[in-house]
Amino acid sequence: MAPERETATRERQPAGATAAGRPRAARLDQPRPPRHRILPEWDPEAFGRLSEKIARFLGTGRFIVWMTVVIIAWVVWNVAAPHHLRFDQYPFIFLTLMLSLQASYAAPLILLAQNRQDDRDRVNLEQDRKQNERSIADTEYLTREIAALRTGLGEVATRDWIRSELQDLMKELDERRRHDGHPGHVVFPAERAERPPGRDTDDR
Repeated sequence: MAPERETATRERQPAGATAAGRPRAARLDQPRPPRHRILPEWDPEAFGRLSEKIARFLGTGRFIVWMTVVIIAWVVWNVAAPHHLRFDQYPFIFLTLMLSLQASYAAPLILLAQNRQDDRDRVNLEQDRKQNERSIADTEYLTREIAALRTGLGEVATRDWIRSELQDLMKELDERRRHDGHPGHVVFPAERAERPPGRDTDDR
């Protein structure tokens, strides 16, 4: 039995050594190490702000004036300057190339600035929508509260209502006294209590 146990132990040791030598998988609770990238990295937010500044400058009259001045100076120099000092002969191919290069860069920058503006507008619209929903909910709540207050005030006795009720009561008491043959102007029972007991004002 002992040789069999030793053989089983020897057979298990390589398996354990192989398992210990395996590379451990990346743990989920730890961030991965940064990968090496071939392309250069840049801050998208900073690049977006720069594109907005360039697009904003391209849409001003100052840019048009400066571009016109540069083109006129370019053409005049290459026409009136000495022949050996001209760097772009007619038909100004280099000028055409520069203007095409400027247009090819200006269009994506303007599109990028517009996309950023669209994103901001979308966020603002979402915030405005939520604010409108809150305002509508507050308005509905206040409307319900005002309706409840009106309903409650409708059941409260106001001064005018009490006055009208007292006037009706006085008229009813006067009519009863006239019907009983007592034309006096006594309205409230307290006035009767002030009279001498056993004697009536009408018994003269």
